Amino acid sequence: MTGKILLAAAALALMSGCGREEEVDQYGATPTLPEANRGLLPSMTIADPAGWGDRRPVVPSGYQIAAIATDLKIPRQSLVLPNGDILVAEGKGGGDAPVMRPKDMIAGFIKKKGTSSVKGGDRLTLLRDADGDGVYEGRTVFAEKLNAPYGLALIGNRLFVANQDALVYFDYQPGQTRADRAPVLLTKLPAEINHHWTKALAASADGRFLYVGIGSNSNIGERGMAVEEERAMVWEVDVETGASRRFATGLRNPTALAVQPGIGELWAVVNERDELGANLVPDYLTSVRQGAFYGWPYAYWGSNPDRRVQPFKEEMVGKTVRPDYSLGSHTAPLGLAFSTAAMGGPFAEGAFVGMHGSWNREVPVGYKVVFVPFRGGHPAGKPVDVVTGFQADGKTFGRPVGVTVDPRGALIVADDLSNTLWRVTPTSPSGARPAPADL
Repeated sequence: MTGKILLAAAALALMSGCGREEEVDQYGATPTLPEANRGLLPSMTIADPAGWGDRRPVVPSGYQIAAIATDLKIPRQSLVLPNGDILVAEGKGGGDAPVMRPKDMIAGFIKKKGTSSVKGGDRLTLLRDADGDGVYEGRTVFAEKLNAPYGLALIGNRLFVANQDALVYFDYQPGQTRADRAPVLLTKLPAEINHHWTKALAASADGRFLYVGIGSNSNIGERGMAVEEERAMVWEVDVETGASRRFATGLRNPTALAVQPGIGELWAVVNERDELGANLVPDYLTSVRQGAFYGWPYAYWGSNPDRRVQPFKEEMVGKTVRPDYSLGSHTAPLGLAFSTAAMGGPFAEGAFVGMHGSWNREVPVGYKVVFVPFRGGHPAGKPVDVVTGFQADGKTFGRPVGVTVDPRGALIVADDLSNTLWRVTPTSPSGARPAPADL
């Protein structure tokens, strides 16, 4: 470990003379794209974790936030079940990718310093608020001995879980607090190396298909393209047979998926490539079109070529589809959920995005939950801060991951640094809501 610390210290010393980075306007359909800046090392800033203590995340006026579960084991994504129970996927995958370059070891050390020291639970935890007062007094382990579970989806009486290596399901009945048997395999998922291990999940509006987000095995193909087979894409999986096909490709790391209510269109948030500078390349929110190619690794944000990958395929640049909405470079979106009218006027139509936050900038960005307003089914306007205060005074108190909207008017936020599940609700005179049915 001493060698790693020395390398990290050397890297920080190399960067100490650099000028401070400025965050440019990169939100929306037409982000500012500066010239690429390929230095010896990217800027890196340790998240420097600290306990929340008496602090709480900050929410807008008219809303309140409460911790509904603490001491979790790396909460990633959550799912609100029809009876109001909340399932939380807890786990930590990857870690098997071999170090190829000295700067990879330095980056790995920096990133690890900004994560929880708790071992991933490899489980699903169920939370229950039996009387509807906003306090989830019931807590049970629904399933355990999973393999870095991440994406969750419910179709009928089957609960689907995207482990880092396989898509599995449990039989589920409303009110059930624990799985009564081992999970059933639907299909295996790419798991070699698993540099990007998370497997996002969403169900089609008609319940016939599942969509699985599969991240790349590298930043820009430096491990060779052979290990990228069936990666950096979204799969479409037949719910009955497990048969899969490529739905969309060129998505470097699609970390969260959601189907737009009333329209049925699939959307994703995507973590883009690194090592082109503090303000390249923008992470984004986009509709995911069947058969479309979104650029990785040959191009970014439409027809901007990235010739670091070899062999380079010039013809792929022209085939690249430009994303719908930039979320800023290195903000690391890991959560996506469409809102409902119950969330209140300012947040009635649009999508919430959980931003895990940067590690490869001198000045951190992300570390918050934002709301992207929609109009006519498409993003319209600047993102609005919804949950902030995860960083202050050089300390990091939490890092948002998955976001989920309870149809009755609550935003659920997973925080995998403090291992907390937060709940944001509009304030009301009574401070209560009707108890969920079918408990």
